[in-house]
Amino acid sequence: MPSVQLPPKESALFKRVLKCYEQKQYKNGLKFCKMILSNPKFAEHGETLAMKGLTLNCLGKREEAYEFVRKGLRSDVRSHIQMRDLEGYRETRYQLLQLRPTQRASWIGYAIAYHLLKDYDMALKLLEEFRQTQQVPPNKIDYEYSELILYQNQVMREADLFQESLEHIETYEKQICDKLLVEEIKGEMLLKLGRLKEASEVFRNLIDRNAENWCYYEGLEKALQLRSLDERLQIYEEISKQHPRAVSPRRLPLNLVPGKKFRELMDKFLRPNFSKGCPPLFTTLKSLYSNTEKVSIIQELVTNYEASLKMNGFFSPYENGEKEPPTTLLWVQYFLAQHFDKLGQYLLALEYINAVIAGTPTLIELFYIKAKIYKHIGNLKEAAKWMDEAQSLDTADRFINSKCAKYMLRANMIKEAEEMCSKFTREGTSAMENLNEMQCMWFETECILAYQRLGRYGDALKKCHEVERHFFEITDDQFDFHTYCMRKMTLRAYVDLLRLEDTLRRHTFYFKAARSAIEIYLKLHDNPLTSESKEQDINSEVLSAKELKKMLSKQRRAQKKAKLQEDRKHTERERQQKNQKKKREEEEETASGHKEELAAEKLERVDNPLEEAIKFLIPLKTLAADNIYTHLLAFEIYFRKEKFLLMLQSVKRAFAIDSNNAWLHECLIKFSKSVSNHSNIPDIVSKVLAQEMKKIFVNKDLQRFNEDFLIHNATSLQHLLSGAKMMYFLDKSRQEKAIAIATRLDETIKDKNVKTLTKVSEALLDGSFGNCSSQYEEYRKACHNLLPLTSAFLPAVTDTALNRTIDPELLWPEI
Repeated sequence: MPSVQLPPKESALFKRVLKCYEQKQYKNGLKFCKMILSNPKFAEHGETLAMKGLTLNCLGKREEAYEFVRKGLRSDVRSHIQMRDLEGYRETRYQLLQLRPTQRASWIGYAIAYHLLKDYDMALKLLEEFRQTQQVPPNKIDYEYSELILYQNQVMREADLFQESLEHIETYEKQICDKLLVEEIKGEMLLKLGRLKEASEVFRNLIDRNAENWCYYEGLEKALQLRSLDERLQIYEEISKQHPRAVSPRRLPLNLVPGKKFRELMDKFLRPNFSKGCPPLFTTLKSLYSNTEKVSIIQELVTNYEASLKMNGFFSPYENGEKEPPTTLLWVQYFLAQHFDKLGQYLLALEYINAVIAGTPTLIELFYIKAKIYKHIGNLKEAAKWMDEAQSLDTADRFINSKCAKYMLRANMIKEAEEMCSKFTREGTSAMENLNEMQCMWFETECILAYQRLGRYGDALKKCHEVERHFFEITDDQFDFHTYCMRKMTLRAYVDLLRLEDTLRRHTFYFKAARSAIEIYLKLHDNPLTSESKEQDINSEVLSAKELKKMLSKQRRAQKKAKLQEDRKHTERERQQKNQKKKREEEEETASGHKEELAAEKLERVDNPLEEAIKFLIPLKTLAADNIYTHLLAFEIYFRKEKFLLMLQSVKRAFAIDSNNAWLHECLIKFSKSVSNHSNIPDIVSKVLAQEMKKIFVNKDLQRFNEDFLIHNATSLQHLLSGAKMMYFLDKSRQEKAIAIATRLDETIKDKNVKTLTKVSEALLDGSFGNCSSQYEEYRKACHNLLPLTSAFLPAVTDTALNRTIDPELLWPEI
C-alpha cells in the first residue's frame, strides 16, 4: 500500500501497477503509472515514481529509471519500494494485517518479519495465533498445515528452545508429511537436551532407514558417548551385520584405525568390491590419501592382489577354491591407475590404464580415467581426445558429454565444445545461445577462461557480463516467489530464499566470472588495445620481424580458409536459428523490454577499464570478504589508481586472512615501494600509512623483509617464485640470483607439480625477470625431464603456444 494515501481510483491503479510489475507486464505497468501521474494532484506521488523507475529499469532504460527513482525518493523517502528495510517490512505487514486480518498471508508476513528481525518470541506468538485459526482434523495430513508446523519448529530451534521444539514436534508428529525430518529433529533435540539413551534409539532407527548417511553414525556416536576405539568398532560391526549390503558401516571404521587393524579392515573392504566390480571404489577411499601410512598399506595390498591374480587367479597365493572372475584383475588395475595418478606417478598410471584398455576397449570408465590422467599431466589436447573417445562409446550419456565439452574448453577447443553440447541443446538454435538461456554457468565460466587464454578479451568479457546478468535475473526472479510462498505456505523455503538474496553473489560461478573480468580489465588498462592489437596478440619479442610477418600471413590465410568452410557448413542452420532467435527476442521484448546487446568489440575497448573492474569488485567486497583473492584483486585495481588508503585497506584485510600468502607478499612489496616513490601524499595520509606499514613490516627494510620471506618458505616453490620476483623488482642487478631461486628443482621442494612449475615458466616468459630466454630454455628442459608428457614443457614451445596448451586454472591460485 502506498505510504501516501491515494483516492480509491488511483489506489486501484497503483495496485494494478504492482501486479503488472510482479507479472512482468512492464509496458502495461507504465500505462497505469502514467494514468496516476497525469493527475496534477499526484504528479509527485513518490511510490508511483519509484515504481515507474523500477519498471523502466526492467525495460533496459537505466538512466531514465535512475531519474524516476531519485524523484520518488525526494517525494517520499519512507517508501518501502526503494530499500530492503526489515523494520519497514514489519510495519507494512502490520498495516496489511489490520486491513486484511482474515487473509493468512497478512499473518504469515507479519510473523516472518519478526523472525527475520530475530524477535523469535513475537514470531512464535503470531504463528501460534494463526495456527489456532486453522481448522485441520488431528488425523488428517494437510501439506500446507504440515509446512506451517515445521516452520514453527524451525523458529523454535533458531531461538534455542530445544525442549519446546521437541514437545512441539512430538505433539504434531501425525500431521507432518515429512516423517524423516521429524525423526532427524527429534534426534538433534534429544542430543541437545542430553537425553542420550532416547537419542541413540532415534539414530538407530534413522540408520535402519538409510544406512548410507554418515551424519546418522556421527549422531549415534555422540549419543552413545563412545570413548574407546574398540567400542566404536563394535558398533560399526553390529550395524554391518544388520545391514550386510551397506557400504558406510564398513567404510567409516577405516577413518578410525591405524596400522595392522587398518590393513585387516581394508583387506576385507577391498576384496568384495573388486570381485563384483565397483567403479567408484577409489572415490570412496580418496579421503584417506592424506595419511601416508594408509596410502602405503593400500598400495601394498592392491599391488599384491594384482600379482597374485595374474599368477593364480586368487587375491592371495595361499588361497584355493573357486578362482576370481577375469574382471577382478581389470578393476584392480583400474584402481591402481587412479591410485598412482593421485600420487603424481603419471607414467605408471598410464601404464596401468593402457593395459586395461588393451584388454577391454569398450568400457567408458577406462577412457574417462585416461583423460583425467592426461589432464593432471598437463596435456589437455590429449585429455580432450580421450574424453571424446569415452563420449563416443555412449553418445546418450549427458554426464560424459558435459565432461567432454569441459575438457575441450580447457584445451581451448571452443567450437568443438559447442558442437559437443549441441547434442543435448534445443534444435534450431546455437548451443552457445541455448546454454546462455539455460544459465549453464559451468560452461560459460570455462568459456571465459578459454577466451581469456586465447587473448579474445571481448568475447571473454561478453561471457562475464552474461554471467553477471544471470545473477541479476536470479535476483529478479525471486520476486515471483514472494506472493507464491505466502499462498502455498512453503515458509521454510521462503526464509531460505530471503537469506540467499543476501549472499547470492558470493557463489563460485560469480566469483570466477568477476575475477576473470577484473583481470582482463587490468590487462586492458596496462596494455590498451589498438586497431592492430588483434593481429599482433603474440609475443613479438620471441620472433624476428620476418618470422612475425610470415606467421601473421599464415594465420590470416588459415583463418580465411576456416571461415569459408565454416560459412558453407552452417549457412542454412544459421538462417533457421536467426528466424527463431528473432521470434524469441520479439516475445521477450514484449514481456520484459529490450536488453542491451553485449558487443565484444565494444566491451574490450572501454574508456575506463578500472571503473568497469570496480563494478565487478564491489559485490565481492560485500559478499566474499572472507576470500583473500577479493582483497588482492582490489589492491591491484587501487594500485593502478594510486588510491593509497584503499590499497592499505586491501592488504590489511588480506593480511588478516593469510599473512603468508605468496601473492599478498608481492602486493606488500609493491605497495611499500609505491608509497616511498610518491612525494606528494598528504601528511595525514602519510602518517597513517607509516603507522600501519610498521605493524606489517616490523621495522624491516624491503630487502630484509623479502629475504626473511624466502628463508621462511624455503621448501615452497610458489612462495620462492614470489620472493624471487620481488628480489628482481627491488634490484634489477640480482636477476641471476632471483632466477636461480625461482627455478630450484631440488629434493627439498615440496610442490614440484604441473601447476607450480608452469607458473615459474610463465614468469620466465612474461618479463617478471627481464629478458631470460636462455634460462627459460634450460628450465623447460629440466621440467621436461620431470614431466615428459606435459605440453607446456615440450620442445620448441613459444609463450603463445604455452598459453594455449596449459590448464586454464594452473595459473590461478585456488579459490
